[in-house]
Amino acid sequence: MALFIEDGAPVIVQGMTGHQGMTHTARMLKAGTNIVGGVNARKAGLDVTFPKAKDGQDATIHVFADCSEAIAATGAKASVVFVPPRFAKDAVVEAIEAGIELIVVITEGVPVADSAYFVELALRKGVRIIGPNCPGLLTLPSSAEAHGCNLGIIPDGIVSRGPLGLVSKSGTLTYQLMGELSDIGFTACLGAGGDPIVGTTLQEALEAFENDEATKAVVMIGEIGGNAEQDAAKWASEHMTKPVVAYIAGFTAPEGKQMGHAGAIVSGGKGTAQDKKEALEAVGIRVGRTPGQTAEIMREVLASHSL
Repeated sequence: MALFIEDGAPVIVQGMTGHQGMTHTARMLKAGTNIVGGVNARKAGLDVTFPKAKDGQDATIHVFADCSEAIAATGAKASVVFVPPRFAKDAVVEAIEAGIELIVVITEGVPVADSAYFVELALRKGVRIIGPNCPGLLTLPSSAEAHGCNLGIIPDGIVSRGPLGLVSKSGTLTYQLMGELSDIGFTACLGAGGDPIVGTTLQEALEAFENDEATKAVVMIGEIGGNAEQDAAKWASEHMTKPVVAYIAGFTAPEGKQMGHAGAIVSGGKGTAQDKKEALEAVGIRVGRTPGQTAEIMREVLASHSL
C-alpha cells in the first residue's frame, strides 16, 4: 500500500458537479486516479463526461445520490470532498457512516466545531481523514504498471517517483518544495492542512513515511501557530530512523495576527517559527529558513547518508 491508499483504489468525489469539483475531477482523472463516481443528491442519476480525461479517452462518471449508493455500486474506498463549508460536516459524516476508508477534505473555511465533530467521529470509526483546508494527497506510481493517486488539487506532472516523502501544513509551499526537489522525486506528498483541527497530523504522516520502505527521507513543512511541529519533533526523536529536513513558514509573522491559515497565528508568545525551529533542531532535524535553503539541506542530507 502507498501512503494511506492502494494504487488504483476506486475513488468518489463529493461535490463533483460543482465548478471546483468538475475542474479537479478532470485533472485527477488525467493524472490516473481511478475515479468511479460523483455524489450529489440533487443531480443523482446524471452521467458526466470528461473529454479525453482518461488515457486520452473520454471518461463518463455517474453521479450517485449518496455515498452508500456509490459504494454499493462501485466499491469505492476513498472520497475527495469539494463541497462548500456549510455542507462539509454533513458530507464527511455521510462518507464516514457509509464506510469510506479515506476521506480527503479539500474545503477551506470549515467551522472548527464541525471539524472537531467529524475528526472525532472518524477516529472512533477507524476512518482516515486528510484535511480539511488542504491540497490533498499525491502518491507517485512505483512501477510502469502503476498509476498513482492524485486526490485533491496538488499539481501533477511536476515530480516523478523518487525516495522522498513530503508532508506540509501549507498548500503552495508544498508545490514549491516539490518543484525544488523535482529532480530527486517523491514517493508521496501529503497536504495535512493548516486548520487548528485536522484529521492527519504531521506526526501521523511521519509515522506513515517511517513505515514505508520506499521512502528514504522526509521533508516536513510547518508554519506558525499550535504545537504540531513540536509534537512531531518529539516523536521523531524517539522513533524516526530516516532523516527529516524541515521548513517553517512565518519567521517574520507579527504576534496576534492571523497569517493565511486559520491555525497560523502566534498567541501569547507561543507557536513562533523560532520556537518550532529550536524544537526541531534540538532533536537533530535541520531547518531551512527558505524553501530553496531547505532543498539544499535535503540534498546534503541525502549525500551524507548515501541515499
